[in-house]
This record gives sequence, C-alpha cells and structure tokens, in this order.
Amino acid sequence: MMEMRTWIEPVVAAAQLASSFYDTGLLLVVKNYYNHTNVSSVNAGEGAQQKAISNFYIIYNLLQGLTPLLSAYGLARLGDVKDRKISICVPLLGYLLSRTFLLLLILLPWPIEVMFGAAVLHGLSGGFTTYWASVMAVASLGSSESRRSLRLIVIELIYGIAGFLGSVASGHLFVTFRLGYQQGTVLVSSSIALYAFCLFYSLFVLTVPKPAGSRPTVSTDTEHPDSKPADDKGDLVFRKMEPPHTLVPSKLIIAMLFVGAVVYDLAVAGAIDVLPLFLLKKPLSWGPEYIGYSYAAGYMVFITSFLGVFVFSKFLRDTTMIMIGILSFAAGIFILAFVRWTYLFYIARVVMLFALIPLPTIRSVLSKHVEGSSYGKVFVLLQLALVVTGVVTSTIFNKIYQSTLDWFGGFCFLLACGISCLSLIPISIVAYKQHTSSDSVELLTD
Repeated sequence: MMEMRTWIEPVVAAAQLASSFYDTGLLLVVKNYYNHTNVSSVNAGEGAQQKAISNFYIIYNLLQGLTPLLSAYGLARLGDVKDRKISICVPLLGYLLSRTFLLLLILLPWPIEVMFGAAVLHGLSGGFTTYWASVMAVASLGSSESRRSLRLIVIELIYGIAGFLGSVASGHLFVTFRLGYQQGTVLVSSSIALYAFCLFYSLFVLTVPKPAGSRPTVSTDTEHPDSKPADDKGDLVFRKMEPPHTLVPSKLIIAMLFVGAVVYDLAVAGAIDVLPLFLLKKPLSWGPEYIGYSYAAGYMVFITSFLGVFVFSKFLRDTTMIMIGILSFAAGIFILAFVRWTYLFYIARVVMLFALIPLPTIRSVLSKHVEGSSYGKVFVLLQLALVVTGVVTSTIFNKIYQSTLDWFGGFCFLLACGISCLSLIPISIVAYKQHTSSDSVELLTD
C-alpha cells in the first residue's frame, strides 16, 4: 500500500485531463468574445479576428511564462530541502484558483483582460515550470539510472493519454453541455474539480519516494539498458580497486544537453502556439469538435513516443533516440506547412509520431550527471530555460504568423522545421563525447 502511495501518476493524469478541458475552453471563449466585440462588427474580416486572438495569446503567454521566474527556483529549492510536496501542491493550488477566473468570465460580464490576472496568479504559484520539474524529480527518485529513460517516458505517456481523452471530450462538452445559455460552464467546472482532486491527493495521499539507490563511484552515460548488474564478488573487487575520487561528469555534455533541449523546444513551442490559429482560419475553419480532435491528435504523440522509447531503448543509445525524435518532428511540421485538407493534417501528425522522445530522454541523460538531492533544482533550471524560450518564441512566432497570414499561413511551420534541425548539432556533440568516453573506459578496463 505504501508503494502505491508513491505513485505520482494519478496527479499527472487528472491534472492533464483538467488542462485539456481548460485549453479548449479558453480558446473557444476567447474566440466567442471577439466574435461579439467590435472586431467582428467593422467588417474587418477573419484576419482581424485572427490577429485579435493572436495578440491576446501573446500577452497571456508572456505573463504565464515569465512570472514563474519570480518563484519557481525558490519553490524547487524548498522542495529539495524541506518537502517535495511543497513544490507540487503550491502550483496545483495556483492552477485551481486561476482556472476559476475562466468560469467567472463565462458566468459574469467581465472583460477578457481578466484572464491576464489569472495568468499572473498561475505563474506566481510556480506554474507548470515548478509543477512538472517536481513531477520529474519524484519519478526520478523512484527509478534506477538504467531504467530512468523508460520511467520518465511512462509519465509522459500517462500525460498524453489523459490529454488525448480530455481533448476528444472537450469540444463536445463545450457545445453540448451548458448551464443556462453560457457555453463552456460544465467544461470549465469539470476542469476545476479535477484540479481540486489533484491538490487533495498530493496533500493527503502522495508519499515522496526515497532514492532508488546510491550513485556509483564511477559513472558514465554509456550504460546500455540491457546491461546486467555485476555479481557481488566482482563488484566487491571493483570497489576495492576504485580510486578515492569520483569521476566528474563533462560540463560540456551538460551544457550541450541544455542547448539541445532549448533549441528543440524553441521549434516545438513556436509551431504549436500558432497551430490553433491556423486551424481556425480558412481553408480548414474548424469548429469546437474538430479543435478538440486536433488537440487529441497531438496527444497521440505521447503514446507513439512511449512505444518508440520502449523498443529503441533495447538497441539504441539515448542520443540516437533523441535524434530520431527531432527528425520525426521536423518532417511532420514540414508537411503541416502545406496542409489544406483535413486528412493531410492527420498525415502530418502521424509523421510526428516520435516527436516527444527528445525532451524526456534529455532529462534522463541529465539526471545521470547530478545527485538525487539536486534533481529539483536542475530540472527546474531546465524547465525555466524552456519556459523563457517558449515565451519569447510565442511572441516572435505569433508576430511572424500575423505578418505572413495573408500570403502563406504555413511559413511558421517551415521556420520551426529549420530550427529543429539545428538542435541536432549539440546532440551530435553529446553523442561524440559519450562515444569517446566509452572507448576510454573500455581501454582502462582492458
């Protein structure tokens, strides 16, 4: 029973289900708001509505992304030193309170700018930055180094399945179920209830696991997933012969992992931020149900990426899996740039089937270079880097999308394709360093 209480999966599943409801609800509420304002009454056309929604999301994403900079690292350190529940429960409380703003916006005649206050509240509580870094820390603490890549991708799989189910249902809930004449009330209320469950579970049920085992004296990143542990006698002899100092991991590898993650996330965040706007306009012009399906198609990548890691980890190194994921995303986003029909959108999504592999695998490799007591700080630093990158990218890509909207709406996707290919460079450096390190270890062993 105690082991079951260490599972973070119920929180991940319920929180992502809630987030899927909220994301669809926010997009459609914002669209409906601008449909009933002066934007649509001045005969400015679809382009004006697209720019109004885009401008809203630029400000919203900036506030939601930058405000965690004030609190995320402090909460992560507090979680490392005191209790990791702090860095999980505080962000969840922020989620619960900030999502309530959207429900009040639906029920009361408030201006859309109220959601900017919700974004600030969400960010100051640590936001997704602190929450997800803490989830990764808890999952890492309960797994061995050789199984960590698979462990973290399982968490991503659960996240994806919950997002898929929530996205499929969200459009129908928004349209079909309502209180009075207000669309979205049941959808957003369900989101709030799920966040309340997550907070209760984290406070009163979840037990943070102890580290799976002490770190070895000499460690490299070249351990194959199928390698077997040494027998007791051989391990005892090895420990007697080992030098009194530990092998310090390469700072270059750590730096290149950060650079690779940031550059890849830059491409993904930029493309995903403008994708909903692309789907709302002609020639696709999707409604609530199809918008929900589009989010669901995106979450299918979590399932296919899990299967990819599950199979590839038996034969390939972590860096090779990362490169496969990068190329999968680059090819899929290239196709997406030329989507004019619904079926072509889903073909592009199929090509992106391994696009999720890079980031959790990078986290896994990174975790092998730091002590378990520092997971929270390291993961939150990476997450902060990704969030800042995402915020800046969101602003830039939205502005580029507005500028290229009339002559080629898919230009942002081509740009994302090129940037994602650049992330192959730092990952290739990591692969080379690991290969040379492996050769050195084998030579010393011989």
